[in-house]
Amino acid sequence: MMKRKIVKLTLILWFVAAYAEVSSQPMNTLAALTTDSLLFTDTIPVADSLLLDGEPVLNDDLNEFFSEKMDSLVHTWYIEHAFKYDSTEINFAETFPVNLPDSVYIQRLKDTEQVIDLSYNEVVKNFIKMYTERKRNLVEIMLGLSNYYFPVFEETLDKYDLPLELKYLPIIESALNPKALSRVGANGLWQFMYGTGKNMKLEINSFVDERRDPLKSTDAAARYLKQLYDTYGDWHLAIAAYNCGPGNVNRAIKRSGDKTNYWEIYNRLPRETRGYVPAYIAATYVMTYYMEHNLIPRVPDMSLFADTLIINQYLHFDQVAATLGMDKEELRAMNPMYRRDIIPAKKDKPYPIILPQNKIMEFISKDSLVFAWERDKYFPDNTLVTPAENTGNYFTPGDIKGKAKIFYTVKSGDNPGYIASWYKVRTSDLNYWNNINRNMIRVGQKLVVYVPEGQKEKYEKVNSMSFADKQAMIGKSVASAGAAKPEPLDASYEYYTVKKGDTLMEIAQRYAGITSNEIMQLNNLSSDRNLYIGQKLKIKKKS
Repeated sequence: MMKRKIVKLTLILWFVAAYAEVSSQPMNTLAALTTDSLLFTDTIPVADSLLLDGEPVLNDDLNEFFSEKMDSLVHTWYIEHAFKYDSTEINFAETFPVNLPDSVYIQRLKDTEQVIDLSYNEVVKNFIKMYTERKRNLVEIMLGLSNYYFPVFEETLDKYDLPLELKYLPIIESALNPKALSRVGANGLWQFMYGTGKNMKLEINSFVDERRDPLKSTDAAARYLKQLYDTYGDWHLAIAAYNCGPGNVNRAIKRSGDKTNYWEIYNRLPRETRGYVPAYIAATYVMTYYMEHNLIPRVPDMSLFADTLIINQYLHFDQVAATLGMDKEELRAMNPMYRRDIIPAKKDKPYPIILPQNKIMEFISKDSLVFAWERDKYFPDNTLVTPAENTGNYFTPGDIKGKAKIFYTVKSGDNPGYIASWYKVRTSDLNYWNNINRNMIRVGQKLVVYVPEGQKEKYEKVNSMSFADKQAMIGKSVASAGAAKPEPLDASYEYYTVKKGDTLMEIAQRYAGITSNEIMQLNNLSSDRNLYIGQKLKIKKKS
């Protein structure tokens, strides 16, 4: 049933020891910098020093792409259960330096000894401020997670003789979330697309996705980065190609007159990739100088040392959870490479299962019971079936008999209720088919919809119709599509409309003399998680 030999992996995957010591460095006292320090900008482009057709190009605000990845980390099972804050820590964390002069950032980047150039400009500065001011709590969680992940990354990068500072790439790729899934389907810590993952020999099928395996995906990422550097001979271009693919980088080089300096092809790259190298530089900065910004690495408040067992027959997470008294979400968090709660192990192809250390001996002693529990339900005739089961943020249902699968691209103003009404399906079904949580969808997202087979052609036209036409199709006018926005009821307050990526701390900084705690109390909020896009927040007017 399984190999009795235990394969030891302390702190496997993304579980950080509750008692792991946070690596520390002495707090540097930065001497006052004179304008002479700015001579460093001869090799580091600053602010608007780069031009394209006579216009500055480094004035993009690209934080939205990377802010979203960081926010996704908060909603993982492990983060919600393991990282706790007390009021003392939160209040202390709100005290930090702001509005540092450019000369400070420049000198610190200069003092950071790296193989990869650490340029500085306004885009880099925007990302540094995002990390050190607006997303502090998430950065502190990532600093805690890095205690496990960085040694794993460094060992693999060293194996392939690559710069060890490439360990910072997953900060901007996935925010160190092994189950991160991008809007275009990139998956795992290193955000491999399906095709790239397959090309790098990662196993991806209906049951297993090694893009989510931290060890195997890290090895694949190192091999891929080595290939890209061998192609371009420049780490900035290799890093950009990792994000958007060599084809886009090659086109940017061609369109810029065969220039091969990243900053000279900057404006020819896809918009997200333009922010990729600056975000990497900012991540390198914050992981090096977090203490100077009063960022405190946070480690989990529960110990989850883990070991691995090798099994050689089919096993469902429900069987393990029921017989060992475990939370299935915990199993999913510890085994993110299994897509449908099933380990498709066979004698000729065994797979690992990762368990908390205190459950290993119990599993061994109960192995017969574990594998036998309701086996006919999960594996009738000992065969592997594909259950239609939602397993978190990575779910693709099997085709439904008698229904045709079509796709709808989300437009501005859409919500799941509207879309469900246009296709005459239940909103709960639409959410289930597309793993939609809290009715959150994004413009450009492709949604699967199942419609009667004989009406496929009719419903395919919905995707190209205007909003008014879609509402008219179901007998509703545009005017009735949504209620009028409420007017402020109390003129003694200002009102702020919450935007994508906002935090209470960031909103408070927009108003002189206002604190995030005041906003929370005035609007009956307990944390950033109570915010939603379009929400109207009362802001006390200052006399």
